[in-house]
Amino acid sequence: MEAADPRNSVPPGRAAPFFGFVAAIGLLAVLVSAGPLAGLPDRLSGMPAAFWTMAALAVACDARPFVPPGRRETSAVFPSTCFTFAILLGWGLGPAVAVQAVAVAVSGWRMGHALWRTGFNAAQYACALAAAYAVTRLGPGDLFDGGRLHWTDVAVVFAAVAAWFVVNYALVSSAIRLRFGDRWWPSVRLGLAYELLATGSLLLLAPVLVAAARASAALIPLVLVPLFAVYRMARLSAEREQLAALDPLTGLPNRKALLTEVAEQVHLHTERTARREPDAHLALLLLDLDRFKHVNDALGHAVGDRLLVEVSARLADVVGERELLARLGGDEFAIVVPGLTGVDEARELADRVVAALAEPVALDGLPLDVGGSIGIAIFPEHGEDFATLMRHADVAMYDAKHRNDTVAVYAAESDHNSAERLSLLADLRRVLEATPADPPPAGVRGGDGAALAPAPGLPGPAHAGRGDGTPRGRDGGAVRPAGRRWLRRRRERAEVRSDDELINRIVTAADPIRRRAARAFAPEVPAGPKGPADPAGDRRADGPGADAVDDAAAEPRGAAQTEDPAVDPGEITMYYQPQIAIATGEVVGVEALLRWWHPRRGMVDPGELIQVAEQSAVMRLLTRRVVDDVVEQVAKWSAAGITLRAALNVSVRDLHTGEIADQIADRLARYGVRPDRLQVEITEGALMADPRRVLASISQLHRIGVGIALDDFGTGYSSLQHLRRLPLSEVKVDRSFVLGMAEDPDDAAIVRSMIELAGALGLRVVAEGVEDERTWRLLHAAGCDVAQGWFHARPMPAEELATWLSRYRPVRPTVTAEADGPHRPDRRAGVPADGPPGESEASG
Repeated sequence: MEAADPRNSVPPGRAAPFFGFVAAIGLLAVLVSAGPLAGLPDRLSGMPAAFWTMAALAVACDARPFVPPGRRETSAVFPSTCFTFAILLGWGLGPAVAVQAVAVAVSGWRMGHALWRTGFNAAQYACALAAAYAVTRLGPGDLFDGGRLHWTDVAVVFAAVAAWFVVNYALVSSAIRLRFGDRWWPSVRLGLAYELLATGSLLLLAPVLVAAARASAALIPLVLVPLFAVYRMARLSAEREQLAALDPLTGLPNRKALLTEVAEQVHLHTERTARREPDAHLALLLLDLDRFKHVNDALGHAVGDRLLVEVSARLADVVGERELLARLGGDEFAIVVPGLTGVDEARELADRVVAALAEPVALDGLPLDVGGSIGIAIFPEHGEDFATLMRHADVAMYDAKHRNDTVAVYAAESDHNSAERLSLLADLRRVLEATPADPPPAGVRGGDGAALAPAPGLPGPAHAGRGDGTPRGRDGGAVRPAGRRWLRRRRERAEVRSDDELINRIVTAADPIRRRAARAFAPEVPAGPKGPADPAGDRRADGPGADAVDDAAAEPRGAAQTEDPAVDPGEITMYYQPQIAIATGEVVGVEALLRWWHPRRGMVDPGELIQVAEQSAVMRLLTRRVVDDVVEQVAKWSAAGITLRAALNVSVRDLHTGEIADQIADRLARYGVRPDRLQVEITEGALMADPRRVLASISQLHRIGVGIALDDFGTGYSSLQHLRRLPLSEVKVDRSFVLGMAEDPDDAAIVRSMIELAGALGLRVVAEGVEDERTWRLLHAAGCDVAQGWFHARPMPAEELATWLSRYRPVRPTVTAEADGPHRPDRRAGVPADGPPGESEASG
């Protein structure tokens, strides 16, 4: 029905300017063609057979115009153009306009155009023919003078073709602009190249027809053969172009079509945003099917293909006409949702998609559960181009998968592969491939012992490890200038200070860690009335709870220089946190902790560092660096008479490759370190990733003689199974339980249970996160073997650890009433949980 065709209607609010433009073009067409048409009746009787042949062919060919597949009807190709332009060149404007009007009427009837559309088409063709005719009149004389086409005639014909095309395309574009407003430019831009090729070819064929007509009218029908060939070639080319934008399995648009659609919609919604329209949001939904690989592996790819076809049919039923559904490849689909007022509408569509996939798909009598995870990115909040929206939707989709959710909207904090992180990964590779550098600033550390960026008023890493400004190496020795080109020169860090000196003094005086660092680098001053400077630079009180107060922060020595991030990727060093045997107070080991000082970001968070490295091959370089540094340091301690066991963490990627055992064995042999002086810590997450390969690597390490510790014990999924199967020597109770055991009876009960379980299996127990004396005594009462935390010592570089060990004196805990731990209210009515008043709980 005609009313159902949107091309026969005008959007509300645009009728007046649009129809005014149509009327103006109609009037212009009448004015330019009225004179030539008035004299046409007298000329018809004298028209040759060639004219009538061309007129008949023009009308007959337009009865079936060529509409390229997948294109709008405004891109239809009318073969009458060729014949009417030839009539213009041979017999003038009047006959050409008349034949063109009849052909337009026939094509309009065949294609179901409204009367105003047919009238406008006839009028704009008349104006284009009039412009071309005016150009031919500017030539030196009549075309085909003496039956020959001269070079001047060829130039005039080309100019006439250009005039026809410019006028015709300008009028059509103006009409589209007035009719559809902000949607006009994408249609005009995308159709220009096609119109130039199709319509230009027909117009340039017209002089050939005129030349053939001068020879014999019988030659004119022969032009139908090349026209048909061009028609077929154009159709095949259009079909091939259409197929290139379609997924061959499901028939849905593919990534190429999605890119085109998003580009158009972004342009449209940018204009809407500029006009502050409420529906200026565009949503890109990315859907990834769950468990689809299992279907392919179990039932074969043929069943998987049938499943994709069924899923695409369900999605098509959910998606509306204004939205675009595309298949990107594999089990990924995308939906473009234009004209939204906010993210809630996109979520509603995503929920409908999830509901459509909730019902099992029956294939060969077997019901297959097909769920999916959907990521949503919104224009313009989450991106203003296809690439950005696509990447952010992908991030949201994987965020939904990791949270075992179905729908997630992009959030910047979930983007673990941002450009900043890629840059950080590149810097990490550069610093690992360089020679090990000096340690970062000493004395400035956060709550977990990680070194932080220099505080206001504190010196940079060029002064680390010594107060005289001499750069120090990882072993405490002075760094000598390197002769090789790739060894970078040390520079002093840029110093950041507040403009207000009083603020600097208050901040430094309020932070005991910054006070000690300020003291370490303060210039020597003579003793005044208050006595000499406090020499206590690194007592155990440097952990939480330290409350000494300094009068002021000291000024650093030396002029600061700005580090060039493009040249210096920063420094990686190892920090060591002591592990104390609770019963005797002796230092029995250390845990090696990785620290990276970055020139722009300061001290990189260790968790982020591992997360960035573990997703790439850089993790292999990082592990090699850690193993080298730790084994070398243990050898140095042994040579100095310090007997310590060093524990280092390894990642899932390290355990999967199996190279970690060979590398550790090689380094132990190279430095002459006994295997029992090294311990490898693994997490339960690493065990769950691939138990078979992980167990093989652990067993090889155990055969070498290296100890195996289970880190973050109690936070995994199969702890008891791991304790029974793995060759473990130690378990580490996670700090999340230890930190709260002095106040939370549930945490205390969990810690005691884990200690008893590990002790029954003959495993050593290390408690992480021991921050205060009460927790230390509770762990002693519970039978814990080793404590690690700020109560005893913070993590520190190797040279500082040696100094700390020389001053450390073992302290043994004494059993007090506080060792009973927190009391839990009775959960059984009328029965005290902790027995009669005054009776203490038995310790393990």
